[in-house]
Parts: sequence; structure tokens; C-alpha cells
Amino acid sequence: MAAIFKWNIMKKITIAIDGYSSCGKSTMAKDLAREIGYIYIDSGAMYRAVTLYCLDNNLFTEEGIDTESLKKAMPDIRISFLLDKDTQRPITCLNGQPVEDRIRSMEVSSRVSPVAALDFVREALVKQQQEMGKAKGIVMDGRDIGTVVFPDAELKIFVTASAEIRAQRRYDELKAKGQDASYEDILNNVKERDYIDQNRAVSPLRQAEDAILLDNSQLTIEEQKRWLAEQFQRVVHG
Repeated sequence: MAAIFKWNIMKKITIAIDGYSSCGKSTMAKDLAREIGYIYIDSGAMYRAVTLYCLDNNLFTEEGIDTESLKKAMPDIRISFLLDKDTQRPITCLNGQPVEDRIRSMEVSSRVSPVAALDFVREALVKQQQEMGKAKGIVMDGRDIGTVVFPDAELKIFVTASAEIRAQRRYDELKAKGQDASYEDILNNVKERDYIDQNRAVSPLRQAEDAILLDNSQLTIEEQKRWLAEQFQRVVHG
């Protein structure tokens, strides 16, 4: 590991991790960033925070999303990340207020895809993400990081797993937090989000041509860590 940090002092790269919802992208990206001394940016949390803003400000109507009101509000929606001193993991903040737990609820999960599909929302958040990544030395995960946000990223990973396994992981995560959860509801939500993410008009989910595919359906977290470390070493020393 010392050799990795020595190399990082000389030169840093951008690492883009894309893939389907509930694949564990955020966990692996956070762990990798911590191991190699990079900054982690959770792009998905940014879209979830905008969705939470919509919920808190009654921008979801029977007809859908009040897009005009959201468009006017976007310049005033500030998303930032704080480092939790105990866990050393980032906490998502919406206009200065920590919202990490709230943005992981099923209420937000069931509404985030339509919000993320809005062109003006994506344009605003992509600009923020690109600003965050100018200095390199970052790991960012999401749906379009390797294709839109950082098309020139030196290392791109595309993560997938079966819908059933992803739903079970999400179910276990919510139950562990003491939240009510239905496996069937979560599975339907996973499949719906997959469809929306792949078929939206703006920045649809797709694997970049130069991205490395990772199917982690049957991998343990430790196996994922080793695999990611190998990919990082290959790129920085290649």
C-alpha cells in the first residue's frame, strides 16, 4: 500500500464507477477511495438529495413533478459532503443539513429516477461533479460518470448483478437500519429503476466502451476489494 501512496503523490487519476442501482457501487467506491487516499464523491446521493428537496417542498404532484418550480429552485439547492469522524465516511448534506439517512429511504428511492431523468437537474449536478473532479484523485460512482461526467477517466468500472440479488441486498440494508421494508416492493422498484435509467432521454445508463465489467452477484466484499485494487494497480503502473 505504501507504494500506492508514493505513486499518488506524483500523479493522481480519476476513477469512474457506474452501474445498476443497489449493486454496492457506493460501498466499493468509498472503500477504494479510503484505501488509496482519494476523495470519494457519491453522485447518486446528489440526485437523491434533489429528490428529497422535492418531497420536502411538495414538488411531487398527481401529474408528476412540478418541473417549473424545481427549475427555479435548482440554483439554490446546495449539495455538499462532510466526513463522519467516527466512520470516516462521507455524509450527504442538503443546503448545509445532514440528510444521509433520509435520502436512503424507500420514499426517496421510489422517486429518484424521474428526478434524475430531468435534463436541467442532470446539467446542474454534472457541472458540480466536474468542478469537484478537476484536481483528480477522486473516485465517483453513479450512472453516467464514465460516459458523461468524466469520459476521459483513466479507470472505468461498470457494475452489475441480478435484480433479485440487488433487491435482497437493499432489503437487508433497510432492515438492519430498523426501517420497514417489503422485498417484493423493493424488487419491483429495482426493476423499474433499471428500465427508467436505461431508457431516459438524457444520459441513459450504459457501459462505456472502455469500462471494465464487474458482475458482483456472487462476490464477497473482500473479493471485490481485491479485484478493484488489482485494476487500480494495473492502471497506475501500466
